[in-house]
Amino acid sequence: MHALIIEDQFLIAALIEDVLSGFGYTSFDVVDGESEAIRAAAARCPDLITADQRLAEGGGVEAVRIICAERDIPVVFISEYGDQVRALAPEAVLIGKPFNERIMRAAVDQASELVGRATAAAG
Repeated sequence: MHALIIEDQFLIAALIEDVLSGFGYTSFDVVDGESEAIRAAAARCPDLITADQRLAEGGGVEAVRIICAERDIPVVFISEYGDQVRALAPEAVLIGKPFNERIMRAAVDQASELVGRATAAAG
């Protein structure tokens, strides 16, 4: 399974990658900006996206909107700017920083379930 990690703080990105590895994800694209995230997702469609809102360039919510415009991908926002994420994407699965493995597992499961329900309803 492949994950796209959109995070501009190197240590946080490394922690996310480590936790997701424990969940069975085997490959990762780690990017720190909106444009780079869009390019990475176009090159290889992720099975999961984690995104912060404030990035080195652009915003996580906008990157996710563009990436997910034509395909349903589970998304977990990991941000200390939860108010901004909620204002831009009220339906988003959101966890704060810091987080732990249990919180991340619940968020990934919730995001996957939401996409599964949306896919079943559309099909």
